[in-house]
Amino acid sequence: MELAHSLLLNEEALSKIPDNKKPVFVFEWLRFLDKVLVAAQKSDIKEKQKQLVAQLTSQISESPGPPTRKLLARNLATIFSVGDTFDLFETLNKCNDIIKNRDDSPSYLPTRLAAIACLGAMYEKLGRMTGRSYEETVQILIKSLKNAESQGRTEIMSTLEKVIKGLGSAGNSTYKDVYKATKQCMTDRSMVVRFAAAKCMSQLVNEAPFMYTSELETVSSLCFRALDGSNYDVRCAVAKLLGNLMSTTQSPKAVNTGTISRLSFGAKWKQPKLDDCLNLLSVGFLKGGIGSGNINREIRVGVTHAYIEFVKSMGGLWLERNISVFLNHILDLVANPKATPTHVDAVYARKCILFIIRSAIGGLLGEKAQIAAAKEISQVIVKQMNIVGEATAESDGRPSNSDIVGSQHVLVCALHELGSLVLRLGTSASPLVAEPATGIIEPVVSVLIHPSHAARLAASWCLGSISRALPSQLTPLMDRCVERMDKLKTSPEAVSGYSSALAALLGGVYQCPLGIPHAKGKQLFNLSEELLRTASQNSRLSLQRTQSGWLLLGSLMTLGPAVVKNHLPRMLLLWKNAFPRSVKELDAEKQRGDSFTWQVTLEARSGALGAMNSFLLHCRDLVTEDVIRRLLAPLKCALLMFTQLPWVIKQYGTHLKASAAMVRLRLYDVLSQLPPESFEGTYTDLLRELVAEFTLTDNPANTTTSLLRAMCHVDDSVILGSWLQETDHKAIEDQLQPNSASGSGALEHDSQSLFARCPASEPIPGPLPLGVAVIDSSVRLYGLVFPRVAHKHRLQMLQHFIECIKQAKSVRQQAVQMNIFTSVLCALKNLADAKESLGPDEVKKSAFNLIMGALSSTNPILRCAAGEALGRMTQVVGDSRFIADMAQYSFNSLKSARDVINRTGHSLALGCLHRYVGGMGSGQHLNTSVSILLALAQDSNSPVVQVWALHALGLIADSGGPMFRSYVEPTLSLVLQLLLSVPPSTVDVHQCLGKCLSALITSLGPELQGNSSAIATARMYCLVCCAIMQDHPDSLVQAEAITCLQQLHMFAPRHVNLTSLVPHLCATLASSHLLLRRAAVGCLRQLVTREAGEVSDQALTLAGDGTNEDSIVTETGLEGLLFGMMDTETDGKLISDVQDTLVSLLQSLATQNLTRWLLLLKGVLSASTDSGSTGPLESGLQDNKDKDDDDEEEDAELEFKANQPDVTHPTVAPRWPTRVFATECLQKILVACEGVQANFDLELAREIKMKTSNENLLVLHLSELVRMAFIAATSDSNQLRLAGLSALQDIITKFATVPEPEFPGHVILEQFQAQVSAALRPAFSPDTSSDVTAAACDVCSTWIGSGVARDLNDLRRVHQLLVSSLAKLNAGKSQSPLYNESAVTMEKLAVLGAWAEVYIVAVEREHEKETKPPREEDDYGESSRESLLSLVQPELPTLSQNWLGALRDYAYLSLPTEYSSQLPSDGGTFYHPDTVDNAKPHYKKRWTPILHALAIWLHETGFSVGEMNKESDKNSTVPANAPANMKREEINSDRFYLILGICVEALSNPQTVLTTHAVNGILKALCAVLTSEWPKQQIGVDPILSKEVLNVMHRVFLTQESVYTEFLAVEVVKAVLLAGKDCLQQDRTKTKEKEMEASTSSSESMDISESSSLGDGGEEGDIIPEKSVVYAALEVCLCVISRQIPALNPSAPSTGFQVPTRHTKISDENCSLVASILLILADLPNLCSKNGSTSILPTILFLITGVLREMSNKGAERKSPVVVQGCLTALRTLCSSLFLDDEDVGNKWRELLKSALITVLQNAKPNDDKPAMDEVTLLATITMFLVWGPDEIAQTPAIQTQCVGVFKDCWGSKNPEVQMKCLQMFTSVIQKLDKKKATSYIRGVAAKFLEYLLILKDDKSGLDSQHALVTASLNFAEVLVDKAEEDKRLTLLSLLLPVLVSFLVDENKYASVSKTTQAIHDDCLNRLVKVGPMYPEQFKTIMTSNADLKLKLGLAIKHSQTVASSQKKTEMAANRQKLNQPAKPTIALKTNFGNFAAS
Repeated sequence: MELAHSLLLNEEALSKIPDNKKPVFVFEWLRFLDKVLVAAQKSDIKEKQKQLVAQLTSQISESPGPPTRKLLARNLATIFSVGDTFDLFETLNKCNDIIKNRDDSPSYLPTRLAAIACLGAMYEKLGRMTGRSYEETVQILIKSLKNAESQGRTEIMSTLEKVIKGLGSAGNSTYKDVYKATKQCMTDRSMVVRFAAAKCMSQLVNEAPFMYTSELETVSSLCFRALDGSNYDVRCAVAKLLGNLMSTTQSPKAVNTGTISRLSFGAKWKQPKLDDCLNLLSVGFLKGGIGSGNINREIRVGVTHAYIEFVKSMGGLWLERNISVFLNHILDLVANPKATPTHVDAVYARKCILFIIRSAIGGLLGEKAQIAAAKEISQVIVKQMNIVGEATAESDGRPSNSDIVGSQHVLVCALHELGSLVLRLGTSASPLVAEPATGIIEPVVSVLIHPSHAARLAASWCLGSISRALPSQLTPLMDRCVERMDKLKTSPEAVSGYSSALAALLGGVYQCPLGIPHAKGKQLFNLSEELLRTASQNSRLSLQRTQSGWLLLGSLMTLGPAVVKNHLPRMLLLWKNAFPRSVKELDAEKQRGDSFTWQVTLEARSGALGAMNSFLLHCRDLVTEDVIRRLLAPLKCALLMFTQLPWVIKQYGTHLKASAAMVRLRLYDVLSQLPPESFEGTYTDLLRELVAEFTLTDNPANTTTSLLRAMCHVDDSVILGSWLQETDHKAIEDQLQPNSASGSGALEHDSQSLFARCPASEPIPGPLPLGVAVIDSSVRLYGLVFPRVAHKHRLQMLQHFIECIKQAKSVRQQAVQMNIFTSVLCALKNLADAKESLGPDEVKKSAFNLIMGALSSTNPILRCAAGEALGRMTQVVGDSRFIADMAQYSFNSLKSARDVINRTGHSLALGCLHRYVGGMGSGQHLNTSVSILLALAQDSNSPVVQVWALHALGLIADSGGPMFRSYVEPTLSLVLQLLLSVPPSTVDVHQCLGKCLSALITSLGPELQGNSSAIATARMYCLVCCAIMQDHPDSLVQAEAITCLQQLHMFAPRHVNLTSLVPHLCATLASSHLLLRRAAVGCLRQLVTREAGEVSDQALTLAGDGTNEDSIVTETGLEGLLFGMMDTETDGKLISDVQDTLVSLLQSLATQNLTRWLLLLKGVLSASTDSGSTGPLESGLQDNKDKDDDDEEEDAELEFKANQPDVTHPTVAPRWPTRVFATECLQKILVACEGVQANFDLELAREIKMKTSNENLLVLHLSELVRMAFIAATSDSNQLRLAGLSALQDIITKFATVPEPEFPGHVILEQFQAQVSAALRPAFSPDTSSDVTAAACDVCSTWIGSGVARDLNDLRRVHQLLVSSLAKLNAGKSQSPLYNESAVTMEKLAVLGAWAEVYIVAVEREHEKETKPPREEDDYGESSRESLLSLVQPELPTLSQNWLGALRDYAYLSLPTEYSSQLPSDGGTFYHPDTVDNAKPHYKKRWTPILHALAIWLHETGFSVGEMNKESDKNSTVPANAPANMKREEINSDRFYLILGICVEALSNPQTVLTTHAVNGILKALCAVLTSEWPKQQIGVDPILSKEVLNVMHRVFLTQESVYTEFLAVEVVKAVLLAGKDCLQQDRTKTKEKEMEASTSSSESMDISESSSLGDGGEEGDIIPEKSVVYAALEVCLCVISRQIPALNPSAPSTGFQVPTRHTKISDENCSLVASILLILADLPNLCSKNGSTSILPTILFLITGVLREMSNKGAERKSPVVVQGCLTALRTLCSSLFLDDEDVGNKWRELLKSALITVLQNAKPNDDKPAMDEVTLLATITMFLVWGPDEIAQTPAIQTQCVGVFKDCWGSKNPEVQMKCLQMFTSVIQKLDKKKATSYIRGVAAKFLEYLLILKDDKSGLDSQHALVTASLNFAEVLVDKAEEDKRLTLLSLLLPVLVSFLVDENKYASVSKTTQAIHDDCLNRLVKVGPMYPEQFKTIMTSNADLKLKLGLAIKHSQTVASSQKKTEMAANRQKLNQPAKPTIALKTNFGNFAAS
C-alpha cells in the first residue's frame, strides 16, 4: 500500500493487485492526495495537474463507493483551488454529461453519484470562479431529480446545498427553481432525502431573501409536514432550518436586505414581529400544522427542537432582554387546551415546554441572568394563582374546571423550571430568597393550596429543591408548612399541599450535610400520627388526612435509622393496625362500608405499604429478623385482601381500580426489599397474582413494561435504537419511543416520588403511569422469587406463558409477549447471579419453545429479548450438549430461512450464545457461526440482515478471545469492503461495522505493534476503516471511529497520528451530539495520560494562526475549551471525563507552563457571572466566530476586550461548580510544585528569572494565588467559599516561611494580611452556615500559628474574629436552630480546635524565646514573639473549661457500643444525645489539638484546680458535673485519667487510623502531662499504669515510621521512668527515716534494710514481666535498638540475607534516637532494688556493648559518633553507680563491669564475620572503664595486659589521629589512677611515648605537621614526672628538660621560622618556666650540670620579655588612634545617591 502514496496514481501497481483490493488502493491514494494537496503550493503541482485531473476524472467512471467519491470530489475541488483552473469547465461539463446520461442500471448509479458529488465539492470550494456554468448544472440536477432513486435524490440535494453555499447571492437567479425542487424533497418518503433537503433549505434561508419574506409561512408549514413521520436526524435538521428561518426574520440582516426583497418581489416587505414568528412556531406545536385531529407527536417534538434552535440563533443577550415575552409565550402553549387533550398528551407537552425553557435558560444564560429569569418565572406563578383566585371568587368558591386545567400545566412547568434553576444555582440563588416580598418562596408556597393535585406536587418539589440549594431555608420552610397546615386544617387542599411539601422537604434532608434539628423528626412524626388518628373524624378530610399522614411517615423514614429507631415500635403498631388481623376480619370488612370508605381504606393500606417500603429502603440497619417477622403479618393480610378486590371493585365501582393497583404496586415493592426466603409460605398466592399482573389477565389495556430495554444487554443499543437515550434530547425524544412509557413520567403518578432519591442529572422525579409501574414492579419481584420456586411450578408457569401468548392476538399478543419476556429475562438473570440451575429437561424444553417462538416475532425488540434470553439460558444451563443443540438449531434455521425476520433473530441468537458462554465454551461452533454470519453480512439487499449479522459477529469477536484470532483477517477485510461500498444512509450498518472493528482491534491487542507484513496490513486496514468512519456524516459512526482510534492508540500508540487526531477531537467537542462529545472527551482523557504535552501543543496550533475561522479553540487552548464545556454540559459522565482530562493535563504540564495555567484559572475564577459580559474564557461553544487574537496578559486588557466578540452570543461565564473545580486545580498546582525549591524561594526565583526569563515559578505569582483564593472565599456560593478557604489555608501553609529578600527578617506573606483577614471576615457573620465558619476557624488558626503576622496589631484583626466565635460556645439554646445539633457541635469544636492550635503555637514560641539567647533584633520583630500568648491568655479560663468538656464528650463517644448505656442521658457538653452518630466524626477530627492544648495548659498551671474553677460560676453553659465537695485530688485525678485514657486508647486501638501529626500531638500532650508534678506522683506510685504507658510507647515504635514521632515517644518513656525514679527515691528516703527511728528505739539491729528491697526486683531480684516497669522499659529499648540495628535482634532468625549493620546507612536522626535510648538503658538500674539491679545489668551491658560493636566497625559505611558517645555516656553512668559501693551487690556489679570491658576487648578483635573495632572508639571505651570504673577493673591482670596491648597497638598505628587519641587517653588513665595502680600501665607503654620525644629532640624535620602530637606527648611527660617517685623524678626530668629546651628557637631565627615552630617554642618556654618552680632542686641540678641548656633557656626568656614589651606599646598606640577617629553612622543608606548631580 506504500505504492499508493504518490501524487499521481501508480497505475502499474494498481493493475497488478487483485480486483478486490483495488478500491482500497485507490482510496488510500485519494487519502494521501487529500493530505498533500492542502499543503501544496501552486508550483508543486503545476506540471502534473493535467495528468492528475485526468486520473481523478477517470476514477468517476470506475463506480467508486461512497467514501471514495467523497474524497474524489474533495481532491478535484482542492486541485482547482490550489492549482490552475484551466480544466475546470471541462471537468464540470464532464460531470454534467455523466448526470445527463439516461442509463438507469444499478451499475451506472455509483458513477452518476460520484459526478454529482464532484460538482457539489467544486461549486462549494470554488464558488464564483465557476462563472455562469452553475445555471446549466442546477437545471440538470433538478431535472434528474425526478427520476432519481433515494441515493440520487440525497446526493442532488447535498450538491444543491453546496452550490448555494459556494455561490452565495451570485446564484440568485436559480434559487427559486432550487426552492421548488427542495419543497418536494422535504416530504420525501426517504428520511435521508428529507434530511438533505432540510439542509439545502437552511442554506437557501441564508442566501435567498424570499425564504423569510414572501415564502415564510409556506416554508414553516412545509417544515411541519416534513416533521410528520420523521426520524431524529430529520427532526434536528428541520428544527435547525425553522429556527434559522425565524431568527433571520428578526435579525438586522433581514432588514438590511429589504431592498433586495423589494427588487425581487416588487412589493413592500414588512418585517414580522417577534410575536408573529413565535405564533408561527406555536401553530406547529398545537395543531401539528396538518389539518385537525389528534396531536402529531413527531411534529410537536420537532417544533420543540425548533424553538431551541431559534433561541440559540438569537443568542443569550436577546434571551436575557426578551425573557418575559419568551417565557410567557412558551408557557401559554401548555395552557392551551389543544396541547393537552389527554393526560398523556399533557405530560408530553409539559416535557416539551420544560425542555425548551431548560435548554434556553439553563444553557444560554449566566448565573445573574438566571436569577432574573427565576424572578420572571415567579411572576408567572403569581399571575396564574391570581387567575385561579378570580375564577374561584366568580364561581362562588369553586373555580371552573377549564381554569384549573389551564393553570395547572403552566404552574407545573413554571415550578419545575424554577426548582431546577435554583438547584443548579445552589447557594448562589440566595438573592432569590433574601427579600420575602420580592422573593420566590411566597409565590411557590401559595400554589400549595391550588385545587389541582399536580400543581401542589410541583410546588412541593420546587420547595424541596429550594431547600436543597439553600439549606438555611430548610427548617424555616418546615416550620412554615406545619404552622399553615395547622391554621388551614379544615381545607382538604391545604392538608394535602402542605403535607406533600413537608414530604419533599424531608426527602431533601440527606443532600443537606448540616441536616435539620433532631426534634423536627419527632414533631413531624407526632403530626403524622395526629393526621391518621383524626382521619375518620371528618369525612370531607378523611381521604386527604390518610394520604398525608402516611406520605409524611414515608418521608420521615428517609431521615435514617438515627431518627427512626426511637419511633419504630409505634410504626410497627401503626402498620399492624392498618390491615385486618385475620381472614375473619377481612370477610367482616367486606360486608360493611361503601364506595368512599373502601377508597379511604385502600389509600390507607397503600400509604402504609409505601411507608414500609421507605423504611426498608432507608433504614436497613434497623431491619432485623424480628422486625421482618412483625412486618410479614400485615403483608400476608394484604396479599389475602387481593383475592377480595375484584369483588369490591365490581360492587362499588371501577374508580377503585387505581387505588387497588396502587396497593398492589406498594406490596410488590415492599416484598422486593425483603429477603425472598422470609415469605416463602406465600409463594403460591403471590405468583398467581404476579403472573396475572404481567400477562394482563384482568387488564383490558395492552400495557407493556418499561423494563425490557433495560433487561437487554447494553451493547444491543444498535438494534434497539436505544442510543437515543444518550442524546441531549433524551427528555423529549423518549415520548416517541415505541412500547415504552419512559417519556410519560410525572409527579402526580406517585406522590411518594417526592422523597425518592434522584440522580443529579435528572433532579425531577418522573414516576411512570400506575399501570406501567405495577407491571414493572411485578416483573422485578417475579425475577427475585423465580429462583426459589420448585421445578414443577417453573414448568407450569412457562407452559402457562406459551398458552397466554397463543390466546392473545395481534397488538395484545405483542404486549403480553413483551411482559413475559421481561419477566423471564429477569428470572434468568437472577438464576445466573444465584448460580442456580434452570431445572430438568422438560423445564429447559418449555423455556426453549417459549424463546424460539419470539425469535421469529415481527417486533425487533422481542427478537432481541429472545436472543438475550437464549444467551442467558445457556449461561444458566451450562450443559455443552444443550448448547450444541441450540447452536445447531440456529444454524439449520439460518441455512433454510430466506425471510428477514428469521435471519435476523437467529443471527442474534448465535451472537448471544457466544456472548454468555464465552470463547472456550463455544469454540467448536465458532467456525460455523463466523462463516454463516460473514455470508449474511454481505447481503446488500437487506441492510437489516446486515446489521443483525454484523452485530452478532461483533459479539462473537468480543467474547471469542484468542480462539477468534484466526478469523480476524477475513472479518477485517469484510469490514473494510463494506465500509467502502455500503451507502452512508444505512447508518446502522456503519455503526455495526464500527463496533465490529472495535472488537477486532481488541482481539489483535498488543500484536498491532508488530512489524510483520500481515500485522502491518491489518493495522493499515484498521486505520483506513477509522478514516472512512471519521468522514461519515453521522455522529454515531464518527463516535465509533474515535473509539476505535482510542483503542489503536492504546495498543499501538506510535501508529496513531496525533497531528490529525487532536484537531479532529477538538472540533468534535463543539458537536451538537452528546455521544460524539463523550467519545472525543473519552479519547482525549486517554491521550493526555500519556502524551499531554503533545496534545496541548497540537490544540494550541489551532488557535495560533487565526486562519481557521471555524476553530473553537482560542488562545486558552484545549484547557480553556474544556473549562468552557463544564459550564454548558449537563451529562455527569462527560463532565467527570472533562475534569479527569484537565487534571491529567495539569499534573503533566502545569509546572512547566505555570503562568499560562494560573492565567487560565484566574480567568475562570474572576469572570463576571453576568451573561451579558463575556468572561476571559471565550469558550467559543456558541456560534461565536469572531475570535480575539491578542494576548491575555493583563486584567485591564481582558476587561477592555470583553465587548469585542459578537455580543449577541456571549460566552456563558463560569458557573460555580466550574469555579470550585478551578479552585481545586489551584490546590493541585500547589502540590505539583512542591518538589522544586525555587517555587518557594523568592530570591532564587528572581535569580532564575533574570538568567533564563523563566516566569514559571510559583512564588512569582503569589499575589495571583492569594487573589484567586480571596475571590473564591468571598463568593456567594458556599461550596466555592469552602474551596477558597481550603486553598487559602494551603497557600498560607506553603508560603508561611518564605523570606522577603528586600526586608530581612520578614516573610513574603506579610503584605497580604489585609486580604487574608478580609477573606475570613464574612465567614464569621451570623447568617453564615456552620461548615463555612468551621473551615474559616481552621484558616484563622493556620494564619495565626504560621507566624506571618508579627505585630500585635496585625494579629488582632484575625484574632478578633476568633474571639467573636467564642460567643457561640456560650450561646444558650433559646434561639431556634436552623440545622441539626451536630452542625452546632461541628462549629463549636472547630472554634475550640482553632484556639487549641493557636495556644499550642503560642506556648511553643514562648518556650523557644526562653531557650534562645537574646538577639539584638529590631523591636518590631521581638514584640510579636511575646504578643501571641498574651492574646490567648485572657480566654484561657473559658477555653480550658470547654476543652475539658469536649474531651470528656469524646471519651464518652469513643466507648464501644456495648457501653452506650453509660452515656449521659442529656447529652454531652457539645453534643445532643440523639445526634451521637453525626457528632462522632466532628470529635474525631478535632480532639487531638484540643487534647494537646489542655495538656499544655494543665502543665503550665501545674494542675491547680483554682484555675479551672475561677470561671465555672460565670460560665453556666458548661455542666458542673463536679460535686461541690469534690476535692482537689479527685478533680486532678479525673482530669489526669481522662487525658491518659484517651491517649492510651487512641495509640493502642488498631481500628483508629491516626495521621503522624495527630500521633505527635498525642505524644506531646502525654509528655506535657507526665512532666507535671502531680501526675508524676500518680504514675510513679502506680507501676501497672507506668507499664501500660510504656507498652503503648512500644506499640508506637513498632507502628510509626517518623523519627520525630519516635523522639517524642522517647520523651514520654523518659518522663514515665523519671516519675518512677523520683517516687522510688521518696519511698527509700521515708523507709530509711523509719529504719533510723526503729534502730534508735530498738536495740536489735535489723538484718536486711527494707529500703534495699524497694524497687523492681524486690528482695529476691526477680523481674516479673507482667508487673515490672523496668521490663517494659527494656522491651521498648530493645525494640528501638533492634529496629535500627537488626543484628541485635535476638529473636530475628539468621537467614544469612540480612545486610550487616556496617553496610547500612543510619541517618543522623536515627543515631540520636539510639543514643537517647542508651541513656535510658543506663538509668534503668536506679529503678530496681539492689538484687533487681544485678538481674538487669547483664542485659543492659549486653545491649550497650552490642551497639558499640555494631556501630564502631572499622569498615562501617558511616561513622556514628553520636551513638558511640551515647554508649560511652551510658557506660560511664553505670560505672558511677551507687550500687558499686553497696556491700551486698557491689562485688557482682564489679564483676559484671569487668566482663563488659573484656567483652568489648574481645569484640575489638577482627574475626570472620566482622572487622576490628575502630581504634579511637576502643581507646575511648577502655579509658572510660579505667578512669570511671571501680578500681578492681584497672587492677585485673588480664585486663591490664590487654589494655596495655591496645595502647601499644594504637601508638604503633600510622594514623596520627589514633596516635593522638592514644596519648591523650593514656594520659587520662594514669592521671586518674594512683601511683601504685598506674605503675604497671606506665611500665608497659610509657617508654614508647618518651622514645618518640627523644627522636624528635634530635630530628625536627616533620615538626610542623606534628604540633598536636608534640603537645600531647609533652603533657604526658609532665603527668609522668608528677606521678614518679621522688628518687625517679630526677631521671625523668633529665629526659624531659633537654627535650623542652631542644624545641626553643634561636632569637635571631625566631621571626623566620614557621608559625607552628613559634607556637611549639612558646609552649615549651612556658612549660620550662612552670617546671622550674615545681621541682626546684632537680631543675637546678640539671641546669648546673648542663651549661648549654642553661644558656639557651636564658636567651629564650630574655627574647620573650622583649617581644612582650614591644607588643604592649603597639596596642596602646592603636587604642589612642581609635579614640581620635569620628564615630561611624549606625544607619547605612541602601541607595547610592552618587549619580545625582546638582541641577
